[in-house]
Amino acid sequence: MGSHTLCVYVAASLALIVTPGQDMLYVATRSLAQGRMAGLYSALGVCCGILAHTALAAVGVGAILQASEGLFIALKLVGAGYLVYLGIRLLLTRAVPAELAAGGARLPPLSLFWQGMLSNITNPKIVLFFLAFLPQFVDPTHGPAGLQTLALGLMFNVSGTLVNAAVAWLAGSARTLLESRARRAWFQRASSAILTALGLRLALAR
Repeated sequence: MGSHTLCVYVAASLALIVTPGQDMLYVATRSLAQGRMAGLYSALGVCCGILAHTALAAVGVGAILQASEGLFIALKLVGAGYLVYLGIRLLLTRAVPAELAAGGARLPPLSLFWQGMLSNITNPKIVLFFLAFLPQFVDPTHGPAGLQTLALGLMFNVSGTLVNAAVAWLAGSARTLLESRARRAWFQRASSAILTALGLRLALAR
Protein backbone atom coordinates (compact mmCIF):
# COMPACT_ATOMS: atom_id res chain seq x y z
CA MET A 1 0.00 0.00 0.00
CA GLY A 2 1.37 3.40 -1.01
CA SER A 3 1.65 6.34 1.36
CA HIS A 4 -1.20 8.19 -0.38
CA THR A 5 -3.52 5.19 -0.08
CA LEU A 6 -2.55 4.79 3.57
CA CYS A 7 -3.37 8.43 4.30
CA VAL A 8 -6.76 8.03 2.61
CA TYR A 9 -7.42 4.88 4.63
CA VAL A 10 -6.51 6.55 7.94
CA ALA A 11 -8.73 9.56 7.16
CA ALA A 12 -11.66 7.35 6.12
CA SER A 13 -11.22 5.13 9.19
CA LEU A 14 -11.20 8.07 11.61
CA ALA A 15 -14.31 9.52 9.99
CA LEU A 16 -16.11 6.20 10.45
CA ILE A 17 -14.81 5.60 13.98
CA VAL A 18 -15.92 8.95 15.42
CA THR A 19 -19.43 8.49 13.98
CA PRO A 20 -21.62 7.26 16.88
CA GLY A 21 -22.61 3.67 16.39
CA GLN A 22 -23.51 0.53 18.32
CA ASP A 23 -20.09 0.04 19.94
CA MET A 24 -19.74 3.65 21.05
CA LEU A 25 -23.25 3.77 22.49
CA TYR A 26 -22.72 0.45 24.23
CA VAL A 27 -19.49 1.60 25.90
CA ALA A 28 -21.06 4.92 26.94
CA THR A 29 -24.04 3.08 28.40
CA ARG A 30 -21.82 0.85 30.52
CA SER A 31 -19.79 3.82 31.76
CA LEU A 32 -22.93 5.69 32.77
CA ALA A 33 -24.29 2.63 34.53
CA GLN A 34 -21.19 1.55 36.43
CA GLY A 35 -18.32 3.99 35.95
CA ARG A 36 -15.21 4.60 33.88
CA MET A 37 -13.57 1.23 34.47
CA ALA A 38 -16.72 -0.59 33.42
CA GLY A 39 -16.69 1.34 30.16
CA LEU A 40 -13.00 0.63 29.64
CA TYR A 41 -13.49 -3.10 30.20
CA SER A 42 -16.39 -3.02 27.76
CA ALA A 43 -14.21 -1.15 25.24
CA LEU A 44 -11.54 -3.86 25.54
CA GLY A 45 -14.21 -6.47 24.85
CA VAL A 46 -15.32 -4.57 21.76
CA CYS A 47 -11.65 -4.43 20.72
CA CYS A 48 -11.39 -8.23 20.84
CA GLY A 49 -14.64 -8.54 18.92
CA ILE A 50 -13.22 -6.36 16.13
CA LEU A 51 -10.08 -8.52 16.11
CA ALA A 52 -12.29 -11.53 15.42
CA HIS A 53 -14.03 -9.69 12.58
CA THR A 54 -10.64 -8.70 11.15
CA ALA A 55 -9.48 -12.31 11.18
CA LEU A 56 -12.70 -13.43 9.49
CA ALA A 57 -12.31 -10.79 6.80
CA ALA A 58 -8.68 -11.78 6.28
CA VAL A 59 -9.54 -15.41 5.56
CA GLY A 60 -12.63 -14.59 3.54
CA VAL A 61 -15.29 -15.96 5.87
CA GLY A 62 -17.16 -12.70 5.47
CA ALA A 63 -17.86 -13.71 1.88
CA ILE A 64 -19.69 -16.77 3.17
CA LEU A 65 -21.92 -14.64 5.37
CA GLN A 66 -22.64 -12.32 2.49
CA ALA A 67 -23.55 -15.24 0.24
CA SER A 68 -25.79 -16.95 2.82
CA GLU A 69 -28.88 -14.93 3.61
CA GLY A 70 -30.06 -17.48 6.18
CA LEU A 71 -26.80 -17.34 8.11
CA PHE A 72 -26.81 -13.54 7.99
CA ILE A 73 -30.35 -13.39 9.40
CA ALA A 74 -29.57 -15.95 12.10
CA LEU A 75 -26.48 -14.11 13.31
CA LYS A 76 -28.29 -10.78 13.16
CA LEU A 77 -31.12 -12.08 15.33
CA VAL A 78 -28.68 -13.56 17.85
CA GLY A 79 -26.93 -10.21 18.22
CA ALA A 80 -30.22 -8.33 18.41
CA GLY A 81 -31.62 -10.71 21.00
CA TYR A 82 -28.50 -10.38 23.14
CA LEU A 83 -28.71 -6.59 23.22
CA VAL A 84 -32.43 -6.67 24.06
CA TYR A 85 -31.68 -9.18 26.83
CA LEU A 86 -29.05 -6.85 28.32
CA GLY A 87 -31.45 -3.91 28.13
CA ILE A 88 -34.28 -5.78 29.85
CA ARG A 89 -31.97 -7.13 32.54
CA LEU A 90 -30.68 -3.63 33.23
CA LEU A 91 -34.26 -2.33 33.46
CA LEU A 92 -35.19 -5.03 35.99
CA THR A 93 -32.10 -4.37 38.12
CA ARG A 94 -32.69 -2.01 41.02
CA ALA A 95 -30.53 1.10 41.06
CA VAL A 96 -27.86 0.84 43.74
CA PRO A 97 -26.17 3.65 45.67
CA ALA A 98 -23.36 5.40 43.84
CA GLU A 99 -20.70 4.18 46.28
CA LEU A 100 -21.61 0.54 45.58
CA ALA A 101 -21.78 0.96 41.82
CA ALA A 102 -18.46 2.75 41.78
CA GLY A 103 -16.94 -0.22 43.55
CA GLY A 104 -17.97 -2.53 40.71
CA ALA A 105 -20.54 -4.45 42.77
CA ARG A 106 -22.93 -4.91 39.85
CA LEU A 107 -20.86 -6.61 37.15
CA PRO A 108 -17.32 -7.99 37.47
CA PRO A 109 -14.68 -6.93 34.91
CA LEU A 110 -14.69 -10.29 33.13
CA SER A 111 -18.45 -10.12 32.56
CA LEU A 112 -18.15 -6.58 31.22
CA PHE A 113 -15.36 -7.70 28.88
CA TRP A 114 -17.29 -10.70 27.54
CA GLN A 115 -20.48 -8.70 27.09
CA GLY A 116 -18.62 -6.05 25.11
CA MET A 117 -17.03 -8.69 22.91
CA LEU A 118 -20.27 -10.60 22.33
CA SER A 119 -22.17 -7.40 21.56
CA ASN A 120 -19.65 -6.64 18.81
CA ILE A 121 -18.96 -10.11 17.48
CA THR A 122 -22.64 -11.02 17.03
CA ASN A 123 -23.25 -7.99 14.82
CA PRO A 124 -23.08 -9.29 11.20
CA LYS A 125 -23.17 -5.75 9.86
CA ILE A 126 -19.59 -5.34 11.12
CA VAL A 127 -18.51 -8.48 9.25
CA LEU A 128 -19.98 -7.14 6.03
CA PHE A 129 -18.55 -3.70 6.72
CA PHE A 130 -15.04 -5.09 6.98
CA LEU A 131 -15.61 -7.19 3.88
CA ALA A 132 -16.67 -4.13 1.89
CA PHE A 133 -14.35 -1.49 3.39
CA LEU A 134 -10.94 -3.09 3.88
CA PRO A 135 -10.46 -4.65 0.41
CA GLN A 136 -10.72 -1.19 -1.17
CA PHE A 137 -7.27 -0.40 0.25
CA VAL A 138 -5.57 -3.71 -0.54
CA ASP A 139 -2.93 -3.59 -3.28
CA PRO A 140 -2.04 -7.06 -4.66
CA THR A 141 1.35 -5.73 -5.75
CA HIS A 142 2.33 -5.10 -2.13
CA GLY A 143 2.02 -8.62 -0.79
CA PRO A 144 -0.64 -11.19 0.19
CA ALA A 145 -4.13 -9.70 0.35
CA GLY A 146 -4.89 -11.56 3.58
CA LEU A 147 -1.94 -10.05 5.43
CA GLN A 148 -2.75 -6.58 4.13
CA THR A 149 -6.36 -6.98 5.26
CA LEU A 150 -5.16 -8.09 8.69
CA ALA A 151 -2.84 -5.09 8.98
CA LEU A 152 -5.59 -2.67 7.93
CA GLY A 153 -8.00 -4.21 10.41
CA LEU A 154 -5.47 -3.91 13.24
CA MET A 155 -4.92 -0.23 12.44
CA PHE A 156 -8.67 0.34 12.46
CA ASN A 157 -9.00 -1.52 15.75
CA VAL A 158 -6.29 0.48 17.51
CA SER A 159 -7.90 3.77 16.50
CA GLY A 160 -11.38 2.52 17.43
CA THR A 161 -10.23 1.28 20.83
CA LEU A 162 -8.63 4.64 21.66
CA VAL A 163 -11.84 6.45 20.71
CA ASN A 164 -14.02 4.05 22.71
CA ALA A 165 -11.72 4.40 25.72
CA ALA A 166 -12.09 8.17 25.52
CA VAL A 167 -15.88 7.78 25.31
CA ALA A 168 -15.80 5.50 28.37
CA TRP A 169 -13.78 8.05 30.31
CA LEU A 170 -15.99 10.99 29.39
CA ALA A 171 -19.22 9.09 30.03
CA GLY A 172 -17.84 7.87 33.36
CA SER A 173 -17.16 11.48 34.34
CA ALA A 174 -20.83 12.25 33.73
CA ARG A 175 -21.73 9.85 36.53
CA THR A 176 -21.02 12.61 39.04
CA LEU A 177 -24.47 13.87 38.04
CA LEU A 178 -25.96 10.66 39.43
CA GLU A 179 -25.49 11.35 43.12
CA SER A 180 -29.08 10.62 44.07
CA ARG A 181 -30.84 7.27 43.76
CA ALA A 182 -33.61 8.90 41.69
CA ARG A 183 -31.13 10.21 39.11
CA ARG A 184 -29.35 6.87 38.96
CA ALA A 185 -32.64 5.08 38.41
CA TRP A 186 -33.52 7.49 35.59
CA PHE A 187 -30.16 6.98 33.86
CA GLN A 188 -30.45 3.23 34.35
CA ARG A 189 -33.82 3.23 32.58
CA ALA A 190 -32.35 5.40 29.82
CA SER A 191 -29.43 2.99 29.42
CA SER A 192 -31.85 0.09 29.26
CA ALA A 193 -33.82 1.87 26.53
CA ILE A 194 -30.64 2.48 24.53
CA LEU A 195 -29.55 -1.17 24.66
CA THR A 196 -33.03 -2.39 23.77
CA ALA A 197 -33.29 0.11 20.91
CA LEU A 198 -29.90 -1.01 19.57
CA GLY A 199 -31.11 -4.60 19.59
CA LEU A 200 -34.37 -3.79 17.81
CA ARG A 201 -32.54 -1.61 15.28
CA LEU A 202 -30.18 -4.48 14.49
CA ALA A 203 -33.05 -6.96 14.19
CA LEU A 204 -34.95 -4.72 11.75
CA ALA A 205 -31.91 -3.69 9.69
CA ARG A 206 -31.85 -4.90 6.10
